Amino acid sequence: MDKWTRRTVKYMAGLFAVILVYAAVYDYGMTAFDGRPRTFLEALQVVVETFTTTGFGSDAQWESWQMQALIIVMDLTGVFLIFLALPTLVFPLFEEALSTAAPTSVDRVGHVVIAGYTPRGRALIRELDARDIPYVVVEPDRDRAADIYETDTTVVHGDPESVEVYGDRVNLGDARALVADVDDATNASIALTATQVCDTPVITFVEEPSQKEYHSLAGASEAFSPRQLVGESLATKVTSGVTSDLDDAIEIGDGFDVVELPVESGSELDGVSVAESGIRERTGANIVGAWFRGEFVSPPSPDAVVDEQTILLVAGQEEQLEGLKRLTRSEQRRRRRGHVVVAGLGIVGTTVERAIEDSDLGLPQVTVDRDPAKDADVTGDVTDAHVLREAGVGAAGTVILSLPNDTVTVFATLVVRELNPEIEIVARAESQESVRKLYRAGADYVLSLGTVSGRMLASTILDEEVITFDQQVELIRTGPGDLTGRTLGEADVRRKTGCTVVAVERDGALVSDLGPDFRLQRGDELVVAGTDDDIVTFSALVGDE
Repeated sequence: MDKWTRRTVKYMAGLFAVILVYAAVYDYGMTAFDGRPRTFLEALQVVVETFTTTGFGSDAQWESWQMQALIIVMDLTGVFLIFLALPTLVFPLFEEALSTAAPTSVDRVGHVVIAGYTPRGRALIRELDARDIPYVVVEPDRDRAADIYETDTTVVHGDPESVEVYGDRVNLGDARALVADVDDATNASIALTATQVCDTPVITFVEEPSQKEYHSLAGASEAFSPRQLVGESLATKVTSGVTSDLDDAIEIGDGFDVVELPVESGSELDGVSVAESGIRERTGANIVGAWFRGEFVSPPSPDAVVDEQTILLVAGQEEQLEGLKRLTRSEQRRRRRGHVVVAGLGIVGTTVERAIEDSDLGLPQVTVDRDPAKDADVTGDVTDAHVLREAGVGAAGTVILSLPNDTVTVFATLVVRELNPEIEIVARAESQESVRKLYRAGADYVLSLGTVSGRMLASTILDEEVITFDQQVELIRTGPGDLTGRTLGEADVRRKTGCTVVAVERDGALVSDLGPDFRLQRGDELVVAGTDDDIVTFSALVGDE
């Protein structure tokens, strides 16, 4: 029973009770004070006539003051009840009639059911739309479901823990998968409910990694914990910056790796163009692409200037990449490297703290959180300059912003950059839309939780072989599809999709020296790099395998 129905039932019950009481009082008053006895039914008729303002009939002109006073009170009560009904019942009824209501059922086949509407769910919807895969969101709140519906998102209003919803309203039995993205307890309940209905795969998200086991027991096919992965990845960016090792390199095969290398202020590459850097000639590594203030370009223009806010995506043999890493590092920053400030001790922040402790590099840490219960070294608002000074941001080498609110993270980035222009800022973003904003605010490296989650889902639901989840650029393995028999020059992948074919696996061997005349054959496995959106475009270009 919805809110309006409950309100109507209560109002009508109260109205009938008031009418019956007045009818009894009127019946008694006509006998006791006016000397004109009436039956209870006649008394009830007079009360109804009074409340509805349709007249009093033959009973008008009462003789006693008591009855006259009663009629006055009845008149006022009737008017009050009418005015009470307008905002309570009538106006909401008109609003509901004029508003756009979300449907309560849909007819879909081969679709993805999404319980919960979050940034990672929206990222998945974008991927599904690009591949023309149908979906439906299940939202329990009527008003929020209507708001979602008005954004042209397929949504049904219903309880995501209801057997009826999955059995009758969203046709879960014919769906590709169910994604549960509410909270840990609700997601487990959704998995239990869904497995009652059918054997469609259920994918759940887990905030607390320790809860994964219970989601599996509830029937989840996969239980993802992206926050933990993001925390480990952010910690790796810090520890790899201290050593010359390529800890965060992605191994493609045969000693051939792909890695993201941030350019440090004061390094040999800072302030020179791509052409002037001579990276290929000096190291042998290939530049696949580069992030310039949050915008990925592949390949970068020879005239593009590399600076401290550039992140190079490069491929090559391990010794080649190690040589390039030395060019991206600043001797000045290494000499003055201080402690690490970890701001925000949620799942991501505590994972970062633990990973740095386990790295055996002896990096000192100072933790900051506004919640006294988190037992941080400094308690306070990370956007407060006094709190950041207390944490030693002015002398720190790196600050990791692992905050749950992107707006707060952007503001904190501005404050940190103002306090220490030379500090390395590594930030976690909740949604992909905030990444570029954080780079503009001064962050050196940003990883989006929504991006990581979206790749996890794509690898499971869409059978996409994602090589890595926790990099800014997505790397996948895929067959040549519709590009079979064409050369890379003829395929023109970079211009058409923005992606780069990094390497090709053929007959068990990895081919990394690819020219425009390299012809793709059936059975090849292409290693492709690009942004998430570009990978979607590339998938459409090659077609279904």
